[in-house]
Amino acid sequence: MSDTNKPVGDATKVVLAGRRPEWTQGIVSPPVWRASTILYDSVGHLRESATRDTHHRLFYGRKGTPTQWSLADALTSLESGAEGTFLYCSGVAAIAAALLSVLSPGDELLLVDSAYDPTRGMAGGLLKRFGITTRYYDPMIGAGIADLIGENTRAIFMESPGSLSFEVQDVPAIVAAAKARGVTTLLDNTWATPLFFPAIERGVDLTILAGTKYVVGHSDVMLGSVTAAPGHFKKLRETSFQLGQVASPDDCWLGSRGLRTMAVRLAQHQSSALQIAQWLKTRPEVAQVLHPALPDCPGHDLFVRDFKGSSGLFSFVLNGGDEASRAALIDTLQLFGIGYSWGGFESLAIPADPHRYRSVTKRDAAGPMVRLQIGLEDPADLIADLEVGLAAFSAAKV
Repeated sequence: MSDTNKPVGDATKVVLAGRRPEWTQGIVSPPVWRASTILYDSVGHLRESATRDTHHRLFYGRKGTPTQWSLADALTSLESGAEGTFLYCSGVAAIAAALLSVLSPGDELLLVDSAYDPTRGMAGGLLKRFGITTRYYDPMIGAGIADLIGENTRAIFMESPGSLSFEVQDVPAIVAAAKARGVTTLLDNTWATPLFFPAIERGVDLTILAGTKYVVGHSDVMLGSVTAAPGHFKKLRETSFQLGQVASPDDCWLGSRGLRTMAVRLAQHQSSALQIAQWLKTRPEVAQVLHPALPDCPGHDLFVRDFKGSSGLFSFVLNGGDEASRAALIDTLQLFGIGYSWGGFESLAIPADPHRYRSVTKRDAAGPMVRLQIGLEDPADLIADLEVGLAAFSAAKV
């Protein structure tokens, strides 16, 4: 079984993608090809190889083996119209390489105010040191982004929905404004993945995944990827090679294994998260549920228009309370772990404080916020656990 040129559904794509016969050699999935040195038949062979494109060709371990190529090829195939994908040792590494492939000293980046904190840290640290300025914009700006594009603006970075407060951006409108001015667009698409939001098809130039989350799906690997639209892959690849970026073949193999079940896992994450989010809306202890598929979430209309589905990550705002009562809620939970990241099989709960990471927008909330990652447990069990946690919150609030 290998890739097919016939149109197939997303669930079929994640099963077939990247399984070229020359990489699998009759095995269901490509094995782990570990390599640093690649041996040549002669000096002439070595010299000749150095003059050829190393894409999907054994040259040196840092340029990859079929294990890495298989996963990259699979991720490219999930994005209709994409040219290629480069893999990284983490999602943050992917973000850094993507930004450095399009920005130079003196350039300006427009960065969404709801961005992942390490992305903001990169803008105020690494990019600033390199002479690149950053301006933040309201995630709900939509076509109004055109008014912010200046003479030195070279890139617009989006994250939709935002990873704490879940505003859904008008990506098509922002992309249209950027293309009219020759500005590159980047999107952190980790929450939706290409299965729920086909970013390249919607005009995004570089789409980024923290593969650590839904691609891997088992909370045991750090991995990142950037998939490029035509005309952007060469610069991305060159920049990544110059930065010495390479993802371990063992990690890529685990990423490929996780990818095969991503469609069915996302379906379960979606179903359980919606059930729990709708239950939370009925609770007097909860002031607001920030789930893009629910009307209360900013940009819900855009979600309905642009997305094919929703994943397992969302937040809710408590009705009053403080840091101590929020901690009582989270600490009481038995089925929700307390930890960073998400996208794995286990449910997680953490305190979320988006106001700490804002520059141009302000969020007024009725109380503290909790972010939930809904895993693959029985949703009835998770609801029962949350009910106990909400009772602890109410008791601590008095």
